Amino acid sequence: MDATQKWANERRIADLIEVLKENKFDAVMAKDKDDARKIVMDMIPEGSTIAVGGSVTLNETGILDEIRKPEYKFIDRYNTKSFEEMLDKYREGYYADVFVSSTNAVTMDGALVNIDCTGNRTSQIVFGPKKVIIVAGVNKIVDSVEDGMKRAKKIAPMNARRITHKTPCATDCNIKCSDCHVQPRVCNVTSIVTGCHYFPGRITIVMVPEELGY
Repeated sequence: MDATQKWANERRIADLIEVLKENKFDAVMAKDKDDARKIVMDMIPEGSTIAVGGSVTLNETGILDEIRKPEYKFIDRYNTKSFEEMLDKYREGYYADVFVSSTNAVTMDGALVNIDCTGNRTSQIVFGPKKVIIVAGVNKIVDSVEDGMKRAKKIAPMNARRITHKTPCATDCNIKCSDCHVQPRVCNVTSIVTGCHYFPGRITIVMVPEELGY
């Protein structure tokens, strides 16, 4: 990324952060993905119980590797022997001290937009864990909730492919949402979080002036 593009990204994020704060989110801009990792881990005390949402961003930033360290109690959704055991890990996440995830979209009027398969990510962002930390690259920024929905649908085929769900969008050549009605459908739950007015600062959004995740 050249300096001019980074400057433009930072300016857009700066404007977004002001709106997010008005909506009672905590919000901060990282310098880059390495700085984002440091910011996130500095917010999590040693000994904390941590749950995560499925996220390419957490892998790309190295945050997931940090969370796996023995000084934290990681509710490891990835290391399970069965689907039922994985669901039990999802349920444990509601009692976590911290939930860390990315988001499908952040709107310029200060909302988080997400579409989920099981709903564990969307629901734990909304309620349950004491603290929620969202990490998002500049590519997640959209103008409106409607644009956020379009973005989530556009990336659904890649997410379905990533988690090996054999949906039409992940197996045909169009790579396009067909509003399918199959069991492994990944677009079952939609969440729009417009603010943290009832629990000010419960959700912290770490914005990064780089493209991260899908």
